[in-house]
Amino acid sequence: MQTTYDSTCLVRRHFWVSGITLLLLLLQGHLIWAGESTNAIARAERIYKATRTEYEAHPDRLETACAFARACFERTEFPLQDSARAALGKEGIAAARRAIFLQSTNAAAHYYLGLNIGEVARTKRMSALKLVSDMEQEFEIARKLDEKIDYAGPDRCLGLLYRDAPGWPVSVGCHTKARQHLARALDLSPNFPENRINMIETYINWDDTTRAAHDVALLNASWSAAKATFSGEAWEASWSDWNDRREKIQKKLMEKSKPTWHR
Repeated sequence: MQTTYDSTCLVRRHFWVSGITLLLLLLQGHLIWAGESTNAIARAERIYKATRTEYEAHPDRLETACAFARACFERTEFPLQDSARAALGKEGIAAARRAIFLQSTNAAAHYYLGLNIGEVARTKRMSALKLVSDMEQEFEIARKLDEKIDYAGPDRCLGLLYRDAPGWPVSVGCHTKARQHLARALDLSPNFPENRINMIETYINWDDTTRAAHDVALLNASWSAAKATFSGEAWEASWSDWNDRREKIQKKLMEKSKPTWHR
């Protein structure tokens, strides 16, 4: 069974107390809030149930295991109780590990294993730090196997992980690595809005408004073409998120451009 839908809703809105939680949301690309499309929620639930049925019937099919691992992660993009989120994450972890058992060199299996570990980590709060290295490892493996998967998803996830995690000796946070991986994701898939938005938000967070403004111009220039490329029901939730973040970026840059006394 093959399904096509957006998986960037990794690793946003999506780290120390709030930081660890924020990191895990950021790794999803964005988190869909309760007020957003019920159609998107229904769609994710429908795909989850269909892939679960297929996986239960054919657990030894690599493609089926990967599809179910992906669907588990996608379903956790929407508001859930921690217990339900953890249960879905564990299902996704089991399916991804099954896929790895079937084919250890499958990039998707390692990628979605990392993302589902992140979902379980979201429910553990402070103890989630123990799982960060597991996420890092799986994204690194996925990147080496296929760096272009999910529009450069492994580098995107690693960039956000290094950007928002606490630094040594607490965790893996590192601005240098964050910049390298976010830039690599952008090099690999420059027309995918998520990658450039992540880079712009990072520049703003680091008070590099010159680079942020430069990339905003590039984002704006590619916006119409991206809408045509990433169109349809599968992308509705992503565009809701991207439009919101683009507007916030523009407001932040306008605010930062004002004289200090006028802010």
